[in-house]
Amino acid sequence: METSSASLLVKDPDFWKEWAQRTLKNALTLQDLNKNVAKNIILFLGDGMGVPTVTAARILKGQMSGQNGEETQLEMDKFPYVALSKTYNTNAQVPDSAGTATAYLCGVKANEGTVGVSAAAVRSQCNTTQGNEVKSILKWAKDAGKSVGIVTTTRVNHATPSAAYAHCVDRDWYSDGDMPPEALQSGCKDIARQLFENIPDINVIMGGGRRSMYPRNTPDVEYPGDKKHNGTRKDGRNLVAEWTDRVKDKKGYYAWNRKELLSLNPNDVDYLLGLFEPGDLPYELERNKETDPSLTEMVDVAIKILRKNERGFYLLVEGGRIDHGHHEGKAKQALHEAVEMDRAITRAGLLTSIYDTLTVVTADHSHVFSFGGYTPRGNSIFGLAPIVSDVDQKPFTSILYGNGPGFKLVNGTRENVSTVHYEQNNYQAQSAVPLSMETHGGEDVAIFSKGPMAHLLHGVQEQHYIPHVMAYAACIGQNKDHCRANSGSPSLSHISPTLAFLLSVKWLLC
Repeated sequence: METSSASLLVKDPDFWKEWAQRTLKNALTLQDLNKNVAKNIILFLGDGMGVPTVTAARILKGQMSGQNGEETQLEMDKFPYVALSKTYNTNAQVPDSAGTATAYLCGVKANEGTVGVSAAAVRSQCNTTQGNEVKSILKWAKDAGKSVGIVTTTRVNHATPSAAYAHCVDRDWYSDGDMPPEALQSGCKDIARQLFENIPDINVIMGGGRRSMYPRNTPDVEYPGDKKHNGTRKDGRNLVAEWTDRVKDKKGYYAWNRKELLSLNPNDVDYLLGLFEPGDLPYELERNKETDPSLTEMVDVAIKILRKNERGFYLLVEGGRIDHGHHEGKAKQALHEAVEMDRAITRAGLLTSIYDTLTVVTADHSHVFSFGGYTPRGNSIFGLAPIVSDVDQKPFTSILYGNGPGFKLVNGTRENVSTVHYEQNNYQAQSAVPLSMETHGGEDVAIFSKGPMAHLLHGVQEQHYIPHVMAYAACIGQNKDHCRANSGSPSLSHISPTLAFLLSVKWLLC
């Protein structure tokens, strides 16, 4: 992929020195910290987006544009501050997405498999719920008068989004049809029901999950002939109809396909419920571009609705199927999901300002995904290593998994990958240990941040620290003393540099 002129450049020491000097000059501008109040706060959560996934997605992004890839910048790479997040759950060294979501949304570490409850709650034990509920930053923002939204490529009642509004001892209690009778009899509520009851005025909700909202055996609007997509509710409630009836006089709209979503004028919408699939949304590589919106399109609409509030907004965006791709050993699916989330981050940046919007990009956990093999510059990220194994004399792909469904023996030995289509979308990369589903990884994940108070996300931090910083920046939640201290007169740290300069001149002249 590398051109002859580019090849000459990399051999010139001045090329690298000048690049470093430009980077240094940019770094020196960060000496002036952005201490403005964050009117808006956005969290982009790449589910399963460990550091190896970020690096591989960067290379893929570049190669999709005809470049080598390694030198490419993801949008998140451009953020000025980077930290590491320790992802363990209170009872798990290698965490799950529920306990981690409780950490980065509610500011409290929790047990694996539980959402919106403290570590005093025990998974699947309904009677440990009451009294152990913890509130999320979405709730803190709503209580402060901000608009709030949730956008995900998974079900809206999946682990990550559910921690923003639900208090549930089992992440798998999607609807009451998924709950054991004793839990229902004890008064526990399913997650879909909690979505509409716990914080009834969430402004934007977009993702999948239709089947959890409708009575059992109700045919799906998009797939009426496919019974596996039918409603699952035992209580007979139609949660979508209830929501629609509640907001019909409040500029509320429901959309179940891309056309309906994009036909809306955000200026005329105060409440939006978009449920585009019975379950999770399809992978980006398999998305029907007529019926299902992309993550970028959903984020675009969400911000245009939320930003109308003069008090600002909180938005949670999940690239949730990065995780699913890895679990299935389908690295190509996972990495294209990560690239799509990066597009959504770019779009959000164009619709907001670093002067009043804190944007944080992170992951809940990593995966046992890796790429290596001494590949040369510009090697396809999905390609072969340049050498064969010196043990079994067979080629291998650069991308491999520590465990997962890609383990395969042919005549008692490792499969020869040169005989299969290893660059196809659903190719399952080889793994060292056979498992039906690949597992999470336990290493730290990155936190990228920009905007007001972004510098507070630095060093190596516990994952539950994240929402406390975001709340501090926005003057919501428990840390408000620094906001009240500046309430008597305009603070130059709370406004843009240009406006600050003009006010300074005015005060000097008075």
